[in-house]
Amino acid sequence: MLLADDQALIRAGFKMIIDSEPDFEVVAEAGDGREALDLARTARADVILMDIRMPRMDGLEATRRIGADDNLAGVRVLVLTTFETDDNVVLALQAGASGFLGKGVAPADLLHAIRVVAGGESLLSPKATRGLVSRFLTSLRPGAENLVTALDLLTEREREVLVLVAHGLSNDDIAERLFVSPLTAKTHVNRAMTKLNVRDRAQLVVIAYQSGLVRQGDQLPEP
Repeated sequence: MLLADDQALIRAGFKMIIDSEPDFEVVAEAGDGREALDLARTARADVILMDIRMPRMDGLEATRRIGADDNLAGVRVLVLTTFETDDNVVLALQAGASGFLGKGVAPADLLHAIRVVAGGESLLSPKATRGLVSRFLTSLRPGAENLVTALDLLTEREREVLVLVAHGLSNDDIAERLFVSPLTAKTHVNRAMTKLNVRDRAQLVVIAYQSGLVRQGDQLPEP
């Protein structure tokens, strides 16, 4: 685990919580985005807790550069924010973050979020998050035509799964809804990510909204 925040007290608090778990360890700390980027390349942390507002390089740019580095393809970024309705949160998702947390998160929720993101899921299920994503992405959809063309690469089942992912369903939820095994659901999700050339589920959500496949106010499709 890599902690990136310009406030030492916040890093110390998160470190104490994370290091209390036997299967977690904070391997490095960064006080700004530039240092976070450098440590991401050397410390080889699986998950980075990334603040947005930091000196020298902010968390958005650091996340963008991590997402563009093929050598860091397995690294997941979990954004920390004081204001969970900030449009910067969606910009972070576009940059490659796997989700976000408010800095006032409860310890148990923090640990759960880390496990979710480390397991390849995205932390996008709360209604407030989906509302933020849809509101922002439907008003700013650069290259939407190209994304629509990219969706043609997906099978009908993969498109169906993409819609469910965009509504915040986990692999287990998708499996139950489609009457398939969780492994089969995960396979469909992974194939969609491969065909659309994205790193994780959060970016699938971004594509679903930017392409218009899912729109603000859409209800979860009937099973």
